[in-house]
Amino acid sequence: MNFDTRPYQPSDLLYLRQIYLASRTVAFTWESPQGYQLEDFDQATRDEVIWVAAVGDRPVGYISWWEPDNFVHHLFIDPHFTRRGIGSALLHSCLTQVGRPVSLKCVQRNTAAIAFYVSQGWWIVSTGHSPEGAYYRMVFDQE
Repeated sequence: MNFDTRPYQPSDLLYLRQIYLASRTVAFTWESPQGYQLEDFDQATRDEVIWVAAVGDRPVGYISWWEPDNFVHHLFIDPHFTRRGIGSALLHSCLTQVGRPVSLKCVQRNTAAIAFYVSQGWWIVSTGHSPEGAYYRMVFDQE
């Protein structure tokens, strides 16, 4: 499957809202999806840099980061397009644009995401708690 990564375009909005909703519903099995709304994406990514993976013109995933802190906030892939290298490609696109060290938080219950980040060279540096539950703070500082 061929896909490209590129900067966010306003025409991506509806697709990315749907990806954010569907991905959380599938991955966050410990949460009730009843409170999820398509518009959650808008608030969650406000003022962040967003890069998109697309098959043709159709977005199939995205990564967003808060540039002032080199903080990766989101990495979500359409559940129908997982395990195809899209997450790795989006992460690479981000890492070529941000300073070091780069950090993120990952809910401890999200074991698949933790394993993914570790496989990409990230490591756990601390733990914390948020309304979503216990999380790991992870760091990447390789060039």
